[in-house]
Amino acid sequence: TLIDRYEVKATVGATPFLQELLDAAEAAGSRLASLKAFACGGAPVPPSLIRRANGLFASGRAFRVFGSTEAPLVTMGFMGPGEAELAAVTDGKIIDYEVKIADEDGVALPTGEDGEILARGPSLFLGYLDAKQTADAFDAEGYFRTGDVGHRTADEAIVITARKKDLIIRGGENISPKEIEDALHRHPNIQEAAAVSMPHARLGETVCVYVVARAGAQPTLATVTEHLGRLGIAKQKYPERLELVEEFPRTPAGKIRKDVLRARIAVAIGLDQPLKERT
Repeated sequence: TLIDRYEVKATVGATPFLQELLDAAEAAGSRLASLKAFACGGAPVPPSLIRRANGLFASGRAFRVFGSTEAPLVTMGFMGPGEAELAAVTDGKIIDYEVKIADEDGVALPTGEDGEILARGPSLFLGYLDAKQTADAFDAEGYFRTGDVGHRTADEAIVITARKKDLIIRGGENISPKEIEDALHRHPNIQEAAAVSMPHARLGETVCVYVVARAGAQPTLATVTEHLGRLGIAKQKYPERLELVEEFPRTPAGKIRKDVLRARIAVAIGLDQPLKERT
């Protein structure tokens, strides 16, 4: 790999780039001996992917980080001795920012409770060109509304559980797609998965999962549901439809275009118009 050739020490990339790097390294029989750090973010990162990376790297550490164009690097991943599991299951420790986890009314929530993540700090952007968009993006205390949902841990780390617009609202209950996706990434026949909302006549929305299968595998809705049950996922979070795809639509940064997937499933089940995007 180029990392071996140029003795790269550190790099950063979104989820698909780490996955492809691991595939290439395994095919080449390399443990990427020069690499000391791979910061992974920009898209949901399955804990299983970080564990896989840290099982392959000879001496480096892969870890999750959280930030955005507007609020770069709100957290830094765990790299210390004995922190490998924290690197896998959290999105890093808060650095240089004040972070507030807030409910729908903007009230700060205690440690461990999910809410929207708001941040303010020296690296925060000044605003958008559109003044109204800027006003909507900040609360009265100057915190930027990231649009990400998650919670703070006792270790002063952040755990992202969903994007606000990606939440699946089934019969009034908010369901985190990431919880379902993380469980599916532990299925031996699944290479990558994405859970999205699907229109439902009685419940409003329910769960559809799109799956990229491993070579030669053919996961079914029944086998996927059985797998989720073994992992203790609540029944109301089980998918009601499974779509096998060869690849996901992505942004240039590697994020899965869930808006495209939601529109596809709405059309596939016979809805005249695609789902209206949440703001």
